[in-house]
Amino acid sequence: MNAEILAVLTGRARPFRGDEPSAIGKLPVADAVAVDAMGLAGDEQADRSVHGGIDKAIHHYPADHYDWWREYLGDAPLLEAPGAFGENISTEGLDEQNVFLGDRFRLGTALVEVTQARQPCWKLDHRFQARGVMAQVVKTRRTGWYYRVLEPGQVRAGDALDLVERPYPDWPLATLFALLIGGEAKDRPADLRALRDVPVLAETWKARRAKLAEQFGAD
Repeated sequence: MNAEILAVLTGRARPFRGDEPSAIGKLPVADAVAVDAMGLAGDEQADRSVHGGIDKAIHHYPADHYDWWREYLGDAPLLEAPGAFGENISTEGLDEQNVFLGDRFRLGTALVEVTQARQPCWKLDHRFQARGVMAQVVKTRRTGWYYRVLEPGQVRAGDALDLVERPYPDWPLATLFALLIGGEAKDRPADLRALRDVPVLAETWKARRAKLAEQFGAD
């Protein structure tokens, strides 16, 4: 499985709502961008308590979803180009159904690993100036996902994103998101137990799994 990288995007923290900053406004970069353990050179996250870090170094959102969002939102100028959802990487052909937890991809010359689906927040509603965007991300599982960086390198638009390894073929991201965020945990105790043995899961979602497992007697 491989895809062409349509855009590589970075952004700086700027005022977003009142004095509250955000770096959700990402813009395409034409030249090669260095990739290290903390993500793309020149990229920022305003609130490092919930964004960025080792487990969420790079955000990938499928361009495939944009047509659905255009139908849902109507005239939305943000959807005229990649970056509407604050993504660092845009591709076609990959989504939450065919990308799996722990997948390792060659991103340009860097090696990255899928750690979790994105858990959306209120900033999407504010960015689009439309109620319900965050809720629809959760409902439809059009979440995007995060990578940790295993090997540094460089990436630019037009490079390949090539699947190198798929160690956990039982965990497509849509299924994982439905379990941990989408309200299915109470009906899937066996999956909560099985996920305990998947070490590549992001630390915040390990904590989420443990909390749900305790709640529903699945440990």
